[in-house]
Amino acid sequence: MVKIAVFAYSLVGHACLKALVEAGETVVGVFTHPDAPGEPLWFPSVAQLAKDHGIPMIATEGPQDSQVLEALQKISPHLLFSFYYRKMIPNAILDIPHLGSFNMHGSLLPRYRGRAPINWAIVHGETETGATLHHMVQSADAGAIVDQETVPIGPTETAFDMTHKVSAAAVQVLRRQLPALKEGRAPALPQDASKATYFGGRTAKDSQIDWAQTPWQIHNLIRAVPYPYFPSAFTTHQGNKVEIRANRLPKEEARLENPAQPGRVVAQDKDGVRVACGNGRAFLDITALSCPFDVFQVGDVLG
Repeated sequence: MVKIAVFAYSLVGHACLKALVEAGETVVGVFTHPDAPGEPLWFPSVAQLAKDHGIPMIATEGPQDSQVLEALQKISPHLLFSFYYRKMIPNAILDIPHLGSFNMHGSLLPRYRGRAPINWAIVHGETETGATLHHMVQSADAGAIVDQETVPIGPTETAFDMTHKVSAAAVQVLRRQLPALKEGRAPALPQDASKATYFGGRTAKDSQIDWAQTPWQIHNLIRAVPYPYFPSAFTTHQGNKVEIRANRLPKEEARLENPAQPGRVVAQDKDGVRVACGNGRAFLDITALSCPFDVFQVGDVLG
């Protein structure tokens, strides 16, 4: 019997823990985060899943909490997984399981190490991403790769869509490699550090639209942080914050007859708002906002 400890949160964390439970694995402890006040919870609860299956569970702010180390020393797991857990796990914990400690990351490592990998990939217009299972080391997402599964990103797919696709890919990788992991023969392909990219957690500043960008750049930002992601893409109108929730797919050949200041509203009706962007000849059609369309007038400038 291989005893497994799991650190998990969010959709990927829930899906991978569920896969272990459904496979009949011996999960001896689950460690998760308390839900953050004010954060929209669009994903199922890891804590509730553990409770439903009678698995000992600790919800704490981070692995530095003394009760986490004490609990792990007591249950003495053979194998440890981190599935979308939000904090770095210290060596004192990683060294406990003799079969190793492994993390499931939402990108094709070594690209997009760090926080919010799916969102950043969409912001940058990537056409594919995936799930990577890797050995855990103290440097974020830098450990040797066990396995990867690639998923395509369509031009209209949002981070919400892609998180579900990456979650399914993560479960595939976990199921594929679980026998080897339990036998202590997990693959270990070193990452090429020269190809590594790293991005930190997203802030409100990262979600403010720069209307001087191209229609495609703005489109990618809007779908990278769709509601209920926080902070969603936003602009300002007469000093008020307005969330931009959806837009029509940009057309490369679409141009304004008369150039306009980026951010200027050039058309408005019951179906949306047209805003000049890029070099002033390009535009983006906004089709969903956090306020009614009729608060805008042609000539208004968004910030």
